[in-house]
Amino acid sequence: MRDLPKSLSGSFLTEPFSAAQAVELYLHLHRDPELSGAEERTAARLARALTGDGFEVASGVGGHGVVGVLRNGSGPTVMLRAELDALPVREQTALPYASTATALDAEGRLVPVMHACGHDLHVACAAGAATVLAQRRDRWRGTLMVVGQPAEETLTGAAAMLEDGLYERFAPGPPDAVLAQHSAPLPAGMTAHPTGAATAAGAALRVVVHGRGGHAATPHLAIDPVRVAAAIVLRLATVADEELGTAAPAAVSVGSLHAGTSPNVIPDEAHIEATIRTLTDPHLERLLAAVHRIIAAESEAAGCPEPPAVTLLSRTPANHPDPTLAAAIIRAHRHLLGTERVALWPPTLATEDFPLFGPPGAATGLHKSPATRTAYWMFGTIGPTQWHQTPGHTAAEKLATLAPNHSPKYQPDPGPAIPAGIRTLASAALAAGLAEP
Repeated sequence: MRDLPKSLSGSFLTEPFSAAQAVELYLHLHRDPELSGAEERTAARLARALTGDGFEVASGVGGHGVVGVLRNGSGPTVMLRAELDALPVREQTALPYASTATALDAEGRLVPVMHACGHDLHVACAAGAATVLAQRRDRWRGTLMVVGQPAEETLTGAAAMLEDGLYERFAPGPPDAVLAQHSAPLPAGMTAHPTGAATAAGAALRVVVHGRGGHAATPHLAIDPVRVAAAIVLRLATVADEELGTAAPAAVSVGSLHAGTSPNVIPDEAHIEATIRTLTDPHLERLLAAVHRIIAAESEAAGCPEPPAVTLLSRTPANHPDPTLAAAIIRAHRHLLGTERVALWPPTLATEDFPLFGPPGAATGLHKSPATRTAYWMFGTIGPTQWHQTPGHTAAEKLATLAPNHSPKYQPDPGPAIPAGIRTLASAALAAGLAEP
């Protein structure tokens, strides 16, 4: 790994450049979000942008995945990953470009849709970085891959793209480096780099509790799956502390509980969806085993007519960036932004399927690329006016007040965030190993 590429000492990353196309792409994506697995229009917009920059583009990879490849002589392969999907959240920002979109979810329910996690920003920054690097091919050599990944929110898109031949079909071999940045409510023009796990090991479960339906007036003649589900939910609220104690950060959260159609009918079934998150893969195994025990025991104690059906919806390992690669990108960001704008980011219980793009130990055998290294960091999205108007005297107080990712009030400022995000991603690609001419 080079200390600091000569390409980064030039001016093309710090000179003013037009980010208007990237901002326009962001506004389109924000107005027109799509749920996981349904990112057809989003993928098409990214594909058009990459095609216009001279990339060889393939669509429909692992679902609606997009792969753009720009070959520029011999040298390493560096991949930039951005996510395409949005969330079932009703936007409450009152922005002129706020989403009013609705869509059918996987269960056939009509739900509101919003880019509440910043994936629209990620796509816009990746497209902008692709433009910058394509226009300045005199500064680097190698192969640049830009990947639009579907279904990140369901933790299924990375595996689907890998199983569809991402690393075999589109490049000279597995990438030498895979990079991703994630939006965060920090001041625009800042980056924050993880200390320890960038994101947690996690799993998502769907549980069907089988009861025996009946009349609400005669509950003794039925087996109420709602009560069983409620008991399971209450037990799951304490299982992380009971299994791991306070020394190991972990969370078991129930995000969905559905049962019944009428207040005077005891239903036959109750449906639960939950996530399990912790910072190590062994701890995830322990929590999964405990959750399965609780679900089975509560159902048996209630006398349910059949065991509960438990489906593993997704699973992802902990996200540990390569330390040497991360150090090179931190140096590049300090050179680009100034030391005071490059911070550290503590471990988080948010989950990502990004680590599946890494070496086979993290990717659970999905591909064979022991040389592939990953890097992952946060970039700021809050403009100066928004930061000034946010209540709080200190940075910590303001950060506690700002709407976080997944909030219906999450409100990045694309004006300063996108140009800065383009530069941080492009500089990271150069620092990650694209060869100097």
